[in-house]
Amino acid sequence: MFALSGPRQRAAVATLIAFHIFIVIASNYLVQFPMQLFGWQTTWGAFSFPFIFLATDLTVRLLGKQPARRVIAYVMLPALLVSYMVSVLFQEGSFRGAESLLVLNTFVLRISLASFAAYAVGQLADIQVFDRLRQLKQWWIAPTASTVLGNLLDTFVFFAIAFWASSNAFMAEHWVEIAVVDYVIKILISLLLFIPLYGVLLNVLMRYLGGTKAVQST
Repeated sequence: MFALSGPRQRAAVATLIAFHIFIVIASNYLVQFPMQLFGWQTTWGAFSFPFIFLATDLTVRLLGKQPARRVIAYVMLPALLVSYMVSVLFQEGSFRGAESLLVLNTFVLRISLASFAAYAVGQLADIQVFDRLRQLKQWWIAPTASTVLGNLLDTFVFFAIAFWASSNAFMAEHWVEIAVVDYVIKILISLLLFIPLYGVLLNVLMRYLGGTKAVQST
């Protein structure tokens, strides 16, 4: 972990909060769009959400467990509210007009609440696992293990809350299949792309931040 000056650490945390909120909003919107991949049902959201685990693991590595938890705490409510508004305004890819916000959209609200719960569970699990393993000499073990577990919890918590017995007949029928395929896609993307990218970004950020190593008991 690196000891950063107050302004640098605040800037890093603020940037990560904004990045997390953006990915949550984008993923909640994209999950409304089913697609087929090699004959299996999935959604476009499976391709965007793994970015959050990359950002979270870098946060724990560079700043420590407590700043990473603060990021999660600050993200949850704004992400819930803004993702609901964006998904209502642009439900199923078409602009519904500002008046759509005046009517409670229970389908979108359920997706937003599911995202709220899944994000909290998945990210806190990711932080805990990563923090336990980040001292290992093999740098790749911590992000791999935390990503596998965090994505598993996040994916199935989200789909169970959002689409079990949903008013959307297609999602109600296929949510288990979609959740499994989403999870597999997230893991493949993470292991083939994000874990190597994590190593590259970690080295770049370590050189850029220029911090000195600090010891922290958590």
